[in-house]
Amino acid sequence: MKISITAILFMTLFFALQSHAQHGEHEHNHNHEGQVAEPSAASNDMGNAACEDTINIKVSGLVCDFCARSLEKVFLKRSDVAGIKVDLGKGFVAVATKPGLTIDDATLTKLITDSGYNVNAIQRGCEHG
Repeated sequence: MKISITAILFMTLFFALQSHAQHGEHEHNHNHEGQVAEPSAASNDMGNAACEDTINIKVSGLVCDFCARSLEKVFLKRSDVAGIKVDLGKGFVAVATKPGLTIDDATLTKLITDSGYNVNAIQRGCEHG
């Protein structure tokens, strides 16, 4: 009996870990209409960003909170990024750069595609749609 319970627990843990490890590899089809990922404490500078320091990126494949958190980690490691806001419902990522700094489109695209998502458009400034 102990062996059966141990085997079941081991198999459950194994499959749970496999599922978590493959999250970035599967096709995202979650429905989170209108959901906006809350910014982490390190990314709260979005509200203070000037229009010239704001980059809006239309991203496909970005639908869950795990996706949002992974992009936050990628961008917040950079010294030129002041903050990031992810809108899951609209598929937008807004990046605030530090005053006077910018990130070129090729670098933005590489950061996002290397994270497993697709860039559909990049616009600079406060207005996006």
